[in-house]
Order: sequence, then C-alpha cells, then structure tokens
Amino acid sequence: MHLGVLSLTLWTWLSLVHPFYISLTELRYNAGSKKMEIAQKIFWDDLEVALSKEAGASVDFLRPKDKTKLESQVKNYLLEHTQVWINGKLVALNYLGYEVEEDAAWFYLESAATSIPKSVEVRNTLLLRDFDGQQNIVHVYLNSKSPKSLLLGEGKERGRVDF
Repeated sequence: MHLGVLSLTLWTWLSLVHPFYISLTELRYNAGSKKMEIAQKIFWDDLEVALSKEAGASVDFLRPKDKTKLESQVKNYLLEHTQVWINGKLVALNYLGYEVEEDAAWFYLESAATSIPKSVEVRNTLLLRDFDGQQNIVHVYLNSKSPKSLLLGEGKERGRVDF
C-alpha cells in the first residue's frame, strides 16, 4: 500500500482514538524559489504539553493570553526540534506561521535557498521528550507526487532519503 495513503488513513484513525502520539512532516522542494517548503501537522493538545513543560507554565494553544508570546514559543520549539540537511549541508529554516484544523494544527517553515536535493536528511525530535511511543512520519517530495518517507522516533531521530 502506498505510504502516503497509509499515513493519511492512519492520521484520520488516530485523530479519532488519540492516545497514540504521532506527527506528520512534509517537505517539498520548490524549484522556482529553490527552497524546501515544510508543513508539519501536530495535535495541538500534545504541543500544549510540550510548550507548557518548556515554559514552566500552562500554555493554552487555542486561546492564548498573549498570541505574540505563543508564536515565539511555537517558532522556537519547531526550530529546535526540526533540522534539515540538503546534500549534506544544514540549511537555515524560517518559521512562517500556523493554522488550526480541528484537533491538530499545520505549522509552516521554509528553508533558505538551496541547490536541488540529491539527498535530504531530517532530524525530527518533536514531542519525543513528552510522550512515550511518539512517532514522527516524514514525507519528502521532489518532482513527483510520490514521496520518499521516513518513520522517526525515540532512538531514530534522524533519517535520510536519496534521490
């Protein structure tokens, strides 16, 4: 079965029975801008737990007291827990923002301009400190509708795909 269809089915099922801990990261190389565009889908209640632990105070993701502070916390968290190497070179990432979608949210990042990927390596430690069994699915798209995929988690926080 195609891993993309499987991950979508799994995501839908998990959102219904949630004490499983999973995130989805999609990386797409944009040849026009020469940037890697990154979208990460994370259950917002799980992210609240992680952000609260880091802040040492309760974080309300949907109704923050200070939206600017929340944006800063989210940005810092995502940039700390997501790193990308293109062709062996670590690329700088820029946080763009997020949008809420029912019980999860999509977060958007992009890389600095980079060469066409021959290899993409990803370090994804989202929520690993916070939930036993946390798994992070990573799909990397380059010139096709079919991604190359990684399953990352505790003990395997980093993976690589070659094109």
